[in-house]
Amino acid sequence: MSLPDFTPSPNQAGDPDLYDVENAAIDHEGTLWRALRDQADWRGKTLLDLGCGSGWWLPRCHDAAGVIGVEPDPSLLGRARSRPGGGRVLHGSAEHIPLDDSSVDVVHARFAYFFPHPTFTPIAGLREVERVLADGGTLVVIDNDTERGEFADLLRSSAYAELQGRDTYARDWWASQGARTTEVMSSWQFDCRQDLERVLRMEFPRDLADVWLSAHPDSTHLSYGYLLHRWTPRG
Repeated sequence: MSLPDFTPSPNQAGDPDLYDVENAAIDHEGTLWRALRDQADWRGKTLLDLGCGSGWWLPRCHDAAGVIGVEPDPSLLGRARSRPGGGRVLHGSAEHIPLDDSSVDVVHARFAYFFPHPTFTPIAGLREVERVLADGGTLVVIDNDTERGEFADLLRSSAYAELQGRDTYARDWWASQGARTTEVMSSWQFDCRQDLERVLRMEFPRDLADVWLSAHPDSTHLSYGYLLHRWTPRG
């Protein structure tokens, strides 16, 4: 499948091993994971992880009736397919989901495609999600909280976040589509200081990361707020 609009992510595609370190640091408290279940429980249902990247989260959804990952970056497909649990991984994108109509019950989109901002609207992907969702199905978009937590402080200061992370545009856009947004405060917790330093320097300009690290010389922890946008077709 040709995806001419696709642009590889500089973090995950650039260093998938380090991105796995980042994923391993997410939500040790389980707060985010419990909130995801509250929004749309996938147990016994068919779950689509849209923009699954290297497939880190696919094994964690083992209690679904079926798990499908869709990823636009061909360089990540092999890694995603090698994850345990037997999830099916397909090449596609939010605008081009290679599944039949009404074929999934829950869609997760974790930091993938659905970052609305004044020069981009993800409505094409939303219509495609609507097509593949079965009656009563739900999309949950996992997004950054741009207002609460230490990660939000960094995001607002980062040139990398010029088109997301500086205001409430995304939250307002989702509200206009009829979505319900839930705030979840969690954290990154790294096994060692070196891992935190490497990840921050991957995700943010080095000078900005170094300022934060200098101000928190002993930290291996970062507070991290999420927004869960829960959307169901208006039908």
